[in-house]
Amino acid sequence: MGGRRAIDFGGYVMDVVQTRGEGWCEDAYPFNLPAVRSWEKLELHEKVTFLVGENGSGKSTLIEAIAIAAGLNAEGGSRDHRFSTRDTHSTLHQFLKLVRGTRRPKDSYFLRAESLYAQASYVDVATTLERYGGRGLHSQSHGESVMALFRNRFEGRGFYILDEPEAALSPPRQIAFLQRLHALVQDDSQFVIATHSPIILAYPDAWICEITPEGPRRTKWDELEHVRVTRDFLMYPEAYLYEIMEEPSE
Repeated sequence: MGGRRAIDFGGYVMDVVQTRGEGWCEDAYPFNLPAVRSWEKLELHEKVTFLVGENGSGKSTLIEAIAIAAGLNAEGGSRDHRFSTRDTHSTLHQFLKLVRGTRRPKDSYFLRAESLYAQASYVDVATTLERYGGRGLHSQSHGESVMALFRNRFEGRGFYILDEPEAALSPPRQIAFLQRLHALVQDDSQFVIATHSPIILAYPDAWICEITPEGPRRTKWDELEHVRVTRDFLMYPEAYLYEIMEEPSE
């Protein structure tokens, strides 16, 4: 993988700290989610931090709150993106403090899969398309538009927050995503990524934070259930299918 070697700088954001003040209720949403409860400080890797967990664990809620706390638009984009289609984000960001490093990022962006259509509409009308590869995002497929953002709009020396980027990407595109991710890391970028993808989670210079019923815990790639289930299914698809489907009639 190409790109210049990054200088160790400790990351733009070192920790995410919960400030539990007035309005915090541990029995109510979003404070009762596994991704939120049972921790006061979440340490971030200086290069890549992955959040992984089951649907409903709250990882997207947490990553959205981190993005808002960083000054980014709740529905995706950079600091100057201020479109809003529906106000659905939680109040969690009000209780998060980002402990920042000694340097400030040159660039920042929040990419979320579920609101990419609205984000593309905003970009096509309100921004300079040259920063996005010179083509409107709506003129490309879902996967092409994600890769266009990643290859063109992410400029390096940035703090980037991504929510399930693999939702639009085929396995070969996920490999291409890893290549671009590494190039940006080499260019002094820091990432926080929520993902289910064993391919993306395999990036080596990273921390994997698994969201468990008891709260977040740091784990290894080959200990993840996502990895184990995917590996076993690919090795023994007939056995898995036999277990989950009725035996076919003769």
